[in-house]
Amino acid sequence: MPEGHTIHRLASDLVRDLHGAVVAASSPQGRFDADPADGKVFAGATAVGKHLLLRFRDPETELDVSEQIHIHLGLFGKFKRFKNEVARDSGAIRFRLVGAVYTWQLTGPTACHWMSPEEVESLRGRIGSDPLDATADPERAWATVARSRRPLGALLLDQSVFSGIGNVYRAELLFLLGVHPELPSKALGRARFDELWRLSVELLARGVRERRIATTPKVAGVRVTKRESLYVYKRRECRKCSGPIVAIQLAGRPIYCCERCQPAEKLP
Repeated sequence: MPEGHTIHRLASDLVRDLHGAVVAASSPQGRFDADPADGKVFAGATAVGKHLLLRFRDPETELDVSEQIHIHLGLFGKFKRFKNEVARDSGAIRFRLVGAVYTWQLTGPTACHWMSPEEVESLRGRIGSDPLDATADPERAWATVARSRRPLGALLLDQSVFSGIGNVYRAELLFLLGVHPELPSKALGRARFDELWRLSVELLARGVRERRIATTPKVAGVRVTKRESLYVYKRRECRKCSGPIVAIQLAGRPIYCCERCQPAEKLP
């Protein structure tokens, strides 16, 4: 499943290609009512954690369409760009947007539907603090962390607490923090929470810029492989100490850690 940096980058790319353009909208698959967007001006795209919202404007009245399209890619969704002259039906296309130069085609999403302003507000209300949102309030996340007995490795995947962090980032963040995934969240403490939030902002922003997840130091002019760009995720040996990597099941998914660099803490 794409993590938050991918959705923020996707929103940025859509705005770059389509903002202010009158678009042709359709659903070749027939499973989505694209008509309200057809012939409208593309007014913007916003990422809310792992959710994408698309806005449109009526070209005649210049008023925004009150409803927005809500997209969640889930495990199998893809929203891809093509030059208009090479775009073609390939697979089950749920939603298609055609601008002056580019065509965007959505396949396999978990969700693609219209949302009323009230539904959008409800979505924003139940989504947790997004490190890539400049207006996000980390105090919301801290309030949960400070009282929760759940393992921190599980809490990081709870999108109502931390929005946009997925399985790769949670493993790498906890490694960089030197924290064992099974540490009870309330034992983290404020200083380490602040560092966790800082790292989240820094690394997800880097993911947007580089279009991939990378947590190891960047070397100018050197493009490292995916394996070399991570410390512990799906590795056999720790990139830092060469110790063995273990996989622990938390929140229904394996989280990778180095128990030398992330020793379990003795708690009172």
